[in-house]
Amino acid sequence: MKILMFSLFMIIFGLGTAFGDPASTEASSEIKTHFVDEQIMIVSDISNNQDIQQNFAYITKVSNDNNVIISLSWLTGSLSPKQSFFPAQSWIPTESGTYHIQVFVWASIDNPESLSPPLSMIVSIVDMQS
Repeated sequence: MKILMFSLFMIIFGLGTAFGDPASTEASSEIKTHFVDEQIMIVSDISNNQDIQQNFAYITKVSNDNNVIISLSWLTGSLSPKQSFFPAQSWIPTESGTYHIQVFVWASIDNPESLSPPLSMIVSIVDMQS
């Protein structure tokens, strides 16, 4: 889905994660196509379905077809019981190719205890036609 925001085209990848019971995930298996130098926003919906506060680390990893990590970013926070959050991390591809995007929700950066199953998506990046 493309949206216009602050005069920039941003691409939203809607991914859903939940921690606590029940845990559910959604991710499109369709390969998305985007352009070199186009800002891509990797957005998820994370929810704390527990009755206690939960700290978390939201991690996005982008790797190329050779499994070389191109981008690794994260943010940390805490969710109150039954609270949801829509974190976003941006990535601007500089070369064409096929890339694998993975999203992880861990207890913290120092504690890789998974709070939900990881999500993944494949994107195809092409040079913009003049």
